[in-house]
Amino acid sequence: MTSLHHPQLSGLGRNPTAPQDVLVRLATHKAGRHGISQRRGRLEDAVAEALLTHGDDNTAVGLHGDRISPEMRRRIAEHPDPAIRDAYTDFVRHTVQCKVPIGIDDLEEAYDQPRTALVSAPSPSLRAAVARAWYDRPLAVQVELLADTEPQVRAAATEHRQPGVPPEWRQRCLADPATCVNVARYVPLTSEQFAQLMRSEEEEVHQAVARNPHLSAEMVARLLDTDDPHVRIAAAQSRHVDAETRDRLYALVEAERADGSIEAEVALSWGSAEPDWLREAPLDEQMAYLDCPYPTFRRVLASCHDLPQEAWRRLDNDPELQVRRAAARRPDTPPKVLEDLVRAHGDVFHIRPLLVDHPNFPRHMLRTLVDEPSPSVRLLALQDPDLPVPDLQQLAAAPESFLRRGVARHPNITDGLLEQLLSDPDPQVADDAAANSALRPTQMYRILTAARL
Repeated sequence: MTSLHHPQLSGLGRNPTAPQDVLVRLATHKAGRHGISQRRGRLEDAVAEALLTHGDDNTAVGLHGDRISPEMRRRIAEHPDPAIRDAYTDFVRHTVQCKVPIGIDDLEEAYDQPRTALVSAPSPSLRAAVARAWYDRPLAVQVELLADTEPQVRAAATEHRQPGVPPEWRQRCLADPATCVNVARYVPLTSEQFAQLMRSEEEEVHQAVARNPHLSAEMVARLLDTDDPHVRIAAAQSRHVDAETRDRLYALVEAERADGSIEAEVALSWGSAEPDWLREAPLDEQMAYLDCPYPTFRRVLASCHDLPQEAWRRLDNDPELQVRRAAARRPDTPPKVLEDLVRAHGDVFHIRPLLVDHPNFPRHMLRTLVDEPSPSVRLLALQDPDLPVPDLQQLAAAPESFLRRGVARHPNITDGLLEQLLSDPDPQVADDAAANSALRPTQMYRILTAARL
């Protein structure tokens, strides 16, 4: 977490090359302790001791497991202050009670029991937390959770398609209000089960059924007269719907959106339904969707493999940017297609790997992006670890703080640029500069001295 008032200290706490004595001094300041909490790897005993001495129970939450030595774990377990001694355990227990997802390893450490024992714990909230966290649990454990007396546990056990619901348990789960919606999304349904679900008065049940990938043509036909925009869009994306019916359903929802319907807007723009079946369809069926007027079909098609070159040519020139980006992720994308796409539109940093990390991307072209008019495109020049210093200086003078942050994190940064960015008016820029492993110890000690640490 960046300290708004002391960003150099919080950033220095994250710096992977900060020596032990720097970290010990940082531990005397709240901003420094926040930064240290973000560090990866084990903390040396002297650093952990300083955090215990100057911090509080919030600081102690991060002192557990492999992050500290066995000796420090023993010291904390014997600490006279229960708030310190139980900080991590209390944090995990509070997380469990609030139904916030947490890793199965964390649960085992905090409760000091293996997952095989936790699945039968007295606390329903804990059993539900185990169901959410133990993704690869055996079928026998899944059955135990499905039979749990507490609705929240059964609901947690069915949130995801894996490890699934055995056939002999499907009817029971579909009849259970706690699990009905979850299970209706993904288990194969009989005609009787489908009819049972459609008699429900709950819109959420109908929406779940409409997203089920196993529906037959007859079942999809039963969905066509619904007024729910989410169900209409899900039905329109079924492989069992012809083009005319699909156009009618989309037109109905588009009309609702034009009239100001928020539900229609969500169904069209933010709905989770996609025609995933298209990825497994025969090639001739896939090719029929190259001219589909609905971008979601073309986007799914662009994520397929083994399409003919003519299909890739058209997808690379699709009017929708999301389709072009999806197509560019195939293994044999031509270098020019990748470069042109990135140069025109930048990249999407929350989707990994980046397009500039594609094996066919011409990495030598990265530094030429420095002079592009779009700041989001110029940002990608920083993906070149050897970006020349004049280019770094140019980006460090940019009005956009995200560009200056990128320079502050760059491995080829100079001492002078670091000094400049350590005083940047944006706290996140100064924080990133202090966290750069290129920061020299002399600069680190100056930061501490200036903060009177």
